[in-house]
Amino acid sequence: MGLKSKIILISGPTASGKSKFAIQLAKKINGEVINADSMQIFKELKILTARPHRNDLKKIKHHLYGFKSVKENYSTGNWLKDAKLKITYIKKKNKIPILVGGTGLYFKALIDGIVKIPDIPLIFRNTIRKKHSKIGQKKFYLELIKLDPLCKKKINRNDTQRSIRAYEVKKFTNKSLFDWYSETYSDFNQDSFIKLLIDYPRDKLVERISLRTNEMLRDGAIKEAKRFYKLRVKKDLSSNKVIGLSEIKEYLDKRIDLTELKEKISIKTRQYAKRQSTWARGQMSDWQKIKFNTLKSYLKKFPKSA
Repeated sequence: MGLKSKIILISGPTASGKSKFAIQLAKKINGEVINADSMQIFKELKILTARPHRNDLKKIKHHLYGFKSVKENYSTGNWLKDAKLKITYIKKKNKIPILVGGTGLYFKALIDGIVKIPDIPLIFRNTIRKKHSKIGQKKFYLELIKLDPLCKKKINRNDTQRSIRAYEVKKFTNKSLFDWYSETYSDFNQDSFIKLLIDYPRDKLVERISLRTNEMLRDGAIKEAKRFYKLRVKKDLSSNKVIGLSEIKEYLDKRIDLTELKEKISIKTRQYAKRQSTWARGQMSDWQKIKFNTLKSYLKKFPKSA
């Protein structure tokens, strides 16, 4: 298969330089970039989500960035549908689609297909969450593997989010989450993917996160957050999860000072980067790892599309 038939995927922890690398690669191979980050879809949150700068958007055609309102719900299923349309559109132009972002679920949906689990009512899901909150993760996990033994080898005992999801799926559908997975298929040939994972050492990433936090605040993150609060977005919408929003609220309410604000945003970003790395270890073991300090040399060796 030639490069023209490929779909390039670029992932890595937050602040690892994914977007810059994607732009450089797109220039070399005549590609266009598709967003695979669940927070960079929001048009009202450009700074806090570290969306590519206007100059970068001029250099290379970008898709699925800043196109949804923070007041809208946008699921992995919605993204997959939009991403497939963009991939087809880019290929029709004889260009190469390059998907870049840090949302592991988006990549999993693209590679493996999306699980067709029936919608579970919110009232039912909340009951499971209350149970988890009451008994704690340790006991909850033990109950989960009794309910669904398939989870023992598939879900880490400390993975709260996946434990709750597996429990509610089994309880509601009487079928294991992993049985649902096994009946799921991708629209793409697995050979069509080139999967690249940027590997960044923890200490270097901590420095980059701190620098980026300072840049965001300097570039107007507080003003952006103020505009967001005025929109009175419903609490259950995912845009509320954008890192920095709750911390800036604390700062504006004078509960913390500017130094504490920077530290809190940096800490939360580091925690997010750690979760991304945990996901990558479990779900992206077959991706090609590229060390951060070899990105330039990797780019030079990458074949041109023509």
